[in-house]
Amino acid sequence: MSEGRHPAFTVALIGNPNSGKSTVFNQLTGLRQRTGNFPGVTVDIKEGHFHLPGGKDVKLVDLPGTYSLYPTSSDERIVAEVMTNPKNPSYPDAVIYVADSIHLEKHLLLFTQLLDLQVPLLLALNMSDMAEEEGIKINTARLSEKFDVPVLSISGRTGYNIPRLNTELERLLLQKTTPHKRFYQCTAVEKQVSETVKLNLGIDNQYRALLVLHHREWLDFLSAADRETLDVIAQTKDFHSLRAQVDETLNRFDIFTPIVQDAVQSPPLHPITPTDRIDAVLTHRFFGPIIFFSVMLLVFMVIFYGYEITGGWVEGFMDWLIGQTEPLVAAVGGQGIADFFSKGIMEGFKGVLVFVPQVALLFLLITILEEVGYLARVVFMFDKTMRRYGMNGRSIVALIGGGACAVPAIMGTRTISNWKERIITIMVTPFISCSARIPVYMVLIPVALPNAHWWTWSFVFAGMYVLGILAAFGSAFVMKKIMRSSDPSFLALEMPVYRIPHWKNVWLTVWDKVVAFISGVWKIILIITVVLWVLSGSGPGDALEQAETRARQDAVQMQLDSNAANDLVAARQLRASWIGQMGQAIEPAIRPLGYDWKIGIALISSFAAREVFNSTMYTMYSLESVGAEEEEKSADQKPFERYISLRGRMAEDRFEDNGRAVYSTATGMSLLVFYALAMQCMSTLAATKRETGRWRWAIFQFFFMGAMAYLFAWVAYQVF
Repeated sequence: MSEGRHPAFTVALIGNPNSGKSTVFNQLTGLRQRTGNFPGVTVDIKEGHFHLPGGKDVKLVDLPGTYSLYPTSSDERIVAEVMTNPKNPSYPDAVIYVADSIHLEKHLLLFTQLLDLQVPLLLALNMSDMAEEEGIKINTARLSEKFDVPVLSISGRTGYNIPRLNTELERLLLQKTTPHKRFYQCTAVEKQVSETVKLNLGIDNQYRALLVLHHREWLDFLSAADRETLDVIAQTKDFHSLRAQVDETLNRFDIFTPIVQDAVQSPPLHPITPTDRIDAVLTHRFFGPIIFFSVMLLVFMVIFYGYEITGGWVEGFMDWLIGQTEPLVAAVGGQGIADFFSKGIMEGFKGVLVFVPQVALLFLLITILEEVGYLARVVFMFDKTMRRYGMNGRSIVALIGGGACAVPAIMGTRTISNWKERIITIMVTPFISCSARIPVYMVLIPVALPNAHWWTWSFVFAGMYVLGILAAFGSAFVMKKIMRSSDPSFLALEMPVYRIPHWKNVWLTVWDKVVAFISGVWKIILIITVVLWVLSGSGPGDALEQAETRARQDAVQMQLDSNAANDLVAARQLRASWIGQMGQAIEPAIRPLGYDWKIGIALISSFAAREVFNSTMYTMYSLESVGAEEEEKSADQKPFERYISLRGRMAEDRFEDNGRAVYSTATGMSLLVFYALAMQCMSTLAATKRETGRWRWAIFQFFFMGAMAYLFAWVAYQVF
């Protein structure tokens, strides 16, 4: 559909979790889709476009999976919010209800509720190919007769019957006949209250009026006066919402269960299926966790080493692009504009694109595990343990993914439906030591323990990971006690059968996640990068010019070559810059941790990314040209053999006021602890803001992690 044209119809795709809605959505829309935030909440909904056989444009809205119109979490509420408000922009002209053919009875509660809203409705029985393989036969004509709506078998994985789905949908949208008959007969009390609600709020559907009364406390489109009116109706008519919901649900099952039994023929149940045999191993009390952590270790290694390769490609391409464009910009706008373009704007884009390989790899692997059916088992195995710390089974995937990079790991928390559990997971995931911390550890551990053996260094390195894990779970436990949420927390999960991934769906999902990441964080990262560049590239008055003049004079007296002279100029200018002034200004605050002003500058600069600590220290010690060489050599060296020149210069450094060594064991261990716990990553903050929809959570995360880092770094300095 071309931009600027409006779709003729809006169609909603609704169904239970694990019904295969995403595959159907991708079959219908392909790449003509986008992900956006639902108004007022931080849950994403997908929108796509396709054409009916007659050529009319259709906007397809993929609403979150839910089991009924009596939701238990914030994302499930979206379906009720849309379907109870005809004025909602996403309210559909028709609904495609996607149900799992293999577990049809479990998927019909929500379907029958939608029937009673009397919106044009089509029942699509998905996974028909798998049902046929299991010997399940469904009489769609019988179901269509009983429910009074079109019913057809489809397969989102293979595309079977998708063209017919389009045809049936077009007929449904264009028909002028009366909607289907109601399914559920309200009780006498429900009839009374619904008629009263209809009369007072001007609602034209009996069941919609009943749902509005049930959900009056949180439906956003209701005014304060509407809520007061509904409260009075409920009290006057002695209406008990929870009891009515339970009775209605049981009544619906009593009605549609015989219909399903009559229309579905299933083969005799085998006592043990292939899925059961696999589950006996993968969900075993002892072997299950071992297999899971082995799988997650493989995921971590693929992301980590995959990034080592692909991330280098991205950095190399961006460096080449900057090198090619900088002279052109300088020729047009001067060197100042060129510096702003290359070191500010282009470095900002580089800071975004460098995460794309990790985001793509993580979501590729997670989507494959989900498509296969294994991820549901992981949630089941770890749910009970994770709930003790205010999270749930899905949180374990995010925490382990954080070991590679917190950005895609935080994006992966979208699968957590409970608001409180999702927020806690987002807040604590950055405590897990990511790959960006490793270069910092490689520098600081030998500096802190210069005479130790390599196995001691390795033990300390592992200890940083343990510290991060303990901080994550400890913080989560505290947040669980402090935070309050009205959303109930329980596990409602259907175990899908194991199946081969549908690769088209996998690639479309990965594409969607990568696009969502870039569109969601690039502005924030770019702004912060430009701000840090300005702070490090300018200073009060002509301070930088004076610093360069004195450095050039000193370089002549010291008989330095051109590279060493340029390194000295860079160090003096960084100290004279605004960011250098800030580092010197915060020295009294960080001196109790054993840090001097040079470390203060590194702490501020490395907010761009933790590994910037190393490059900043190279500059501070007039080793900028040497640092570039050592960074290139580091890939071919053993971990603790890297950054020799920098470590040597750090070991020689002394405080200017008392002459004591800056990098004692106490200072080194304190700095290690600080970098293990502090939020020193603007990309992670951008991801937090993107996923929570609020700057307040990102700001809280920054100060909370910073306070913990400061406290425990101070403790480490006192102990060592």
